[in-house]
Amino acid sequence: MTRTDRIAALKQAARERILILDGSWGVMIQRRELDEADFRGERFRDHVGQMKGNNDILCLTRPDIISDLHDQYYAAGADISETNTFSATTIAQDDYHLDLQACIDINREGAKIARAKADEWTAREPHKPRFVAGSIGPLNKMLSMSSDVNDPGARLVTFDQVYQAYRQQVAALYEGGVDLYLIETITDTLNCKAAIKAILDLEDEGQEALPIWISGTITDRSGRTLSGQTAEAFWNSVKHAKPFAVGFNCALGADLMRPHIAEMARVADCLVAAYPNAGLPNAMGQYDEQPHETAHELHEWAKDGIVNILGGCCGTTPDHIKHVADEVAGVTPRQIPERPKALRLAGLEPFELS
Repeated sequence: MTRTDRIAALKQAARERILILDGSWGVMIQRRELDEADFRGERFRDHVGQMKGNNDILCLTRPDIISDLHDQYYAAGADISETNTFSATTIAQDDYHLDLQACIDINREGAKIARAKADEWTAREPHKPRFVAGSIGPLNKMLSMSSDVNDPGARLVTFDQVYQAYRQQVAALYEGGVDLYLIETITDTLNCKAAIKAILDLEDEGQEALPIWISGTITDRSGRTLSGQTAEAFWNSVKHAKPFAVGFNCALGADLMRPHIAEMARVADCLVAAYPNAGLPNAMGQYDEQPHETAHELHEWAKDGIVNILGGCCGTTPDHIKHVADEVAGVTPRQIPERPKALRLAGLEPFELS
C-alpha cells in the first residue's frame, strides 16, 4: 500500500468510526526500569553527560523496546500510533548535547520502527489498517513568553531557529514513512505556527502533503493555553493550516478537559481529537485513574457526538486504550459542522468593532 493509499484509507476510516490513538509512552518506558547503558547503547557509549531519561534516543539504542510498545498499542486496538520522537529536535536535544545528525536519525528510525509495525498489523487485519503519526512536541523554549521575569522581551530562541529545528524533524519523519504529522502538547501557539510553516514549506518544495493533526494543551482550570489563548482563539490561530484534526491533550484528565473539547467541537470544521491524562497525578506524581474509569468518561464524549479521535496521554497504558476502544466501538463519530464565513479573531485582548 502506498502512502497515498494509506492517507485515503485513514480519511475513509475517520468517516466510518471514531479512531483510536495510542496511550502514554513515558509511563511504559519507565516500567522497563532502564539504566544509563540502555539509553547510551554502543553509539553513545562515550557521549558526554547523562543520557538516562532521554526516551527518544531509545529509537537508536533500544529499538526493540520501541517496536514492542507499538505492538502493544496496536494490539490494544489503536488505529494510530505515534513515533517516539516527541523531543527529537536540535533545540530540545541540546540538553543532551546531541547534534543534528543524531536528531535526524532519531526521527527517521523512529518512523521506520512504527511503519514496520503498522504494516505488520495492517497485513494481519486488513479490515482495520494501522497508521503512523509523526510526533512533533512543543520544545523546551517558547517564542511567546519571556525567559526572564525581569525582561518581557527576552527569548532564548528566534522564530527562524524554531522553524529550522521543526523543518529538520519533519523532513526526517517524512523520510521514515509517517502517514500524518501530530503537532502535540502545544503550550505556545507561536511555536506551533513555526512547525506548521515548516510542514507547508516542505510541501511547497515538492514533499507529498500529509494530514496535519494539531493538539494544544489547556494547562489549568482557566481554560487557556500557557500562552494565554482560549480554545476558540487557538483554533482561529491554526485553522489556516486546514488541519485533518484539532484538539487537546495532556495536563488534564477527561473530566476537566471535556468543556474545552466541547468548545472545540463547536467551532472547528475538521475532526476533533482528544487524549487526556489518566486523571490528575497524585502526591507522588502517579496516575491512579483505572482503565475502565477513563473509558467511561470518553464513552460519554463519544455518545454526545463531540469527538472523532480518542486516545490517552500521561498515565495511560495499553489496557486504558483497549478499554476506550471497546467502549466507543460502534459509536457514530462527530459530524463536522459547516460554519458560516465570518471575522474570527485569535488575539488575546477583546476588540470592539464599530
